[in-house]
Formats: sequence, structure tokens, C-alpha cells
Amino acid sequence: MRIAIFSDTYVPEINGVALTLQRYTDYLRRQGIEYRLFVPSTSTAVPQVPQIERLTSIPFLLYRDLRFSLPNPLQINQVLDTFKPTLIHIATPFNIGLSGLLYGKKHQIPMIASYHTHFDHYLNYYHLSFLNKWVWKYLDWFHRPFERIYVPSESTKHQLLTKKFHRDIRIWGRGVDHDFFTPTKRVSHYLQQKYGIKENKILLYVGRMAPEKNIEFVLDMFHSLPSDVKKDTHLVMVGDGPLYSMLSQTYREKITWTGFLEGEELAKAYASSDIFLFPSETETFGNVVLEALASGLPVIGANAGGVGNIIKDGKTGFLCEPRNREVFVKQTEKLLENNLLRKNFADEARKYACTQSWDTIFRQLVANLIEVSDRKRISVIA
Repeated sequence: MRIAIFSDTYVPEINGVALTLQRYTDYLRRQGIEYRLFVPSTSTAVPQVPQIERLTSIPFLLYRDLRFSLPNPLQINQVLDTFKPTLIHIATPFNIGLSGLLYGKKHQIPMIASYHTHFDHYLNYYHLSFLNKWVWKYLDWFHRPFERIYVPSESTKHQLLTKKFHRDIRIWGRGVDHDFFTPTKRVSHYLQQKYGIKENKILLYVGRMAPEKNIEFVLDMFHSLPSDVKKDTHLVMVGDGPLYSMLSQTYREKITWTGFLEGEELAKAYASSDIFLFPSETETFGNVVLEALASGLPVIGANAGGVGNIIKDGKTGFLCEPRNREVFVKQTEKLLENNLLRKNFADEARKYACTQSWDTIFRQLVANLIEVSDRKRISVIA
């Protein structure tokens, strides 16, 4: 099997899709499966990899951390004509994904797509909800030719089936490196010493600082904690994004803004905290939630989207009604005040995360892809 993969995001961009695709291609390489990956160029220097084609791109106007691609069809066609893919995998429905779709349709190559993002949910946060109808029309048209659509969670599958989005939708879950994200990396008072924090208990948020993540809700909820609870509690906000500059200058009382963290620094930040907060309603999965669970953190999250499929309510954390400040405050207070309950949740969180292996997930995906490729080939011969 030779797989051509098309995506409008990839490392060094930091988001769930880009990081998942990096793990995916790493797995394909280890298994000796040939692939070619078409992704945007980047403004930072990255090592050249023979299997990766970097296509011309410019910063996206509305969000400069993302790239707007300007693919050259001649360049793409030359690479694909030589590579002769037996399957096309499209990860995003934008310019690069569209290039892959057109090539696959023209050459009658079996195609699958992965659906990672609720774009209609994002529109509401950017005051563009009037485009909702047209976005769904485009997504429906774009995904119609595929043999199969893969989604990260049951909630996403249910939403798409409700919309009669496609006849064949399967789960392609997510895993976590539980040897890297682990409670053993907890360092007593690590964050306190590194950032000059006086309080003993740490609430943690990790993710993009953007409207669709409900960042301001985290801040509002934290400041709504009872004064006797809040006096020994500190909020640590990890990540970067369009809201970072404004919010980090406005909200400073008992809040530390670290900016972007990665590697050991990130793993230690998870493990050295006490509770993970994640109120986003727009996730199709929520990779950071799984990283927090692997690090032995109870998670308090919104009962919406893919997050609702990861947190085991009352066992590894609490699922709360989205944007219900009183409920979030109540459950956070409960865990902060009850050390034994927090410890039990932490143990269960770690236990669950250790069952979520990347290799198992990718092995199942590749078996699925072989089935799709063979089924298409047999139907063509028949």
C-alpha cells in the first residue's frame, strides 16, 4: 500500500491535527509503509524529509499561527504520478485537501478522509455564524466522493450521522504516550519555584488561547471560587494564540501565563499540577485531556463534543454543563477540598490513559485502510 496524505496543517504547527499526523507518519515509516505527505511550507526552518512535500503558503489572515496554502497542481501531479498511490488520505478540506481530492477523482484512486474539526462551531466564536449553512454545504460536497470518513469520537460520529453526512463513518481514536506523560514526573513545588507562585494548589489549563476554547470562562470560573478555597489556589495557563497578549495583560491576580511549553517542561507542568480545567465545547476529541489524564490529573471539562467521551464522570473527573459557572465552581471546589477524592480520581485517570495506546490505534487504522483499498480494487475489477 502506498498512501498519499494531504493536510493544511502539520508540525511545527502545534494543534491536535498536526501532532496526530506526525505520529501517524512516524508509525507508517516504522512499519515500512510507503507514503507521501503534502503540507504547507513553514516560516521556520524544518528538516527536509524525502516523503514530505512542503507547498507554498502564507500566514492566514484571521489567525497568523495557521498557514494558507497555495498549492501548485503541476508540482503535486508530478510527485503523485511518480509515486503512484494506491490510497489517498485527506485530513483537511481546504486548498491542499482539495488538490488531493481532485487528483483522486481524476485517477479513480480510493480515497478516505478524516474529519477533525467542527468548523460550524468555530464560526459562532468569530461572529460568522451566518456562514454556517454554506460551510455545511461545502463540507457535504467535499466529503461525498470518499469511500469512508474517520472521526475521533463517538460524539462526532453521532453528529455527522444525524446530518446524514456520509454513508460510512468510522472511529479513528487518539492515543497518548503514557511513558512520557506520567505522574512520575511530578516535582514537588516545581511550578511554584519556577514561576514564583505562593499558593500550594495548582489548577492547570493547556491549549490554544483562542475564543473557541472558552478561555475567558476558565478565568471567570477561577475568580468565582469561594475566597477560602481560592486563597491557596493558583491558576496556570499554558499555551499561546490570538487571545494570549490581551488576556495575559488583563488577568494577572493569582494567574500565571507560561506561554507555549513542550517536551519535558510540558510533561512536568501537567504532573506537578492538581486539577486540569477544560471547558471547550468545540472539540472533536481533546488530546490535551488525555495527556492530563495520563499525567495523573483529574479533569473538569464541558460535557460536550469529544471531551465527553474521554472523561469518566465521577471517576476520572467531572463533566459539567457547558458554560455553567456554578457547576464548574462546585466541582472544582469539591476536588480541591477533598484530597482523598482527588487522589482516587488521579489513580483512575492514569489507569484509563494507559489503555489508550497509539500503536493499537494506528494498527487498527491501517487495517481499515487496507480493507478500503482492497474493496475499491475488487469493485473496479468486477
